[in-house]
Amino acid sequence: MRLPSPRRRRSTRLPPPVPADRASTGTVPGGVVPPETEPLGDIETIIDQETTSDRPWLVIVWNDPINLMSFVTYVLQKLFGYSKEKATAMMLDIHNKGRAVVSSGTRERAELDVYRLHEHGLWATMEQSG
Repeated sequence: MRLPSPRRRRSTRLPPPVPADRASTGTVPGGVVPPETEPLGDIETIIDQETTSDRPWLVIVWNDPINLMSFVTYVLQKLFGYSKEKATAMMLDIHNKGRAVVSSGTRERAELDVYRLHEHGLWATMEQSG
């Protein structure tokens, strides 16, 4: 015999209205400033964010004791479309120097590349150039 599962009812109650004396100051109960009136920061911070956003992000693959050199070459060819010669040269940089930059671009693209490299078992990070 199955018992009916209890269901929660969604509350249709609205939050209490904001008192008139607090509505004019732009705050709500608890002293929180609504996001549309929240300050964005000082001008140096805003300019710094704008100037750092135009620098490309670098994807770095690090040497590891686990993956074979042939596998690293294969992954670089598969993910980035490099020729066998270019992928081999990058793999040798990774092996000999400990790291190599394998791609650069927007932050979103770098995050995707790092994620794909991690899926293949390679150690990868990203950093902003400069």
